[in-house]
Amino acid sequence: MTDTPVSKMTFEQAMAELEQVVGRLERGDVALDESITLYERGAALKKRCEAKLKDAEEKVAAITLDGDGQPKGTTPVEGL
Repeated sequence: MTDTPVSKMTFEQAMAELEQVVGRLERGDVALDESITLYERGAALKKRCEAKLKDAEEKVAAITLDGDGQPKGTTPVEGL
């Protein structure tokens, strides 16, 4: 885990740390108190990743719509 506040992380930083947190929790070799701390950090990282993905989705939607809100002839990517 890093000391970087979750709110300051890029998507890539948050995702990398989330993977580390999940790995440690899955191994099950951490004390209960540390597991709770890891779980809380993981929840915050997940929330950050979801927010960054939503921002990206909104930017893509804005780029692919014309001034009237109609598609510019591009096909939206499903799941984004």
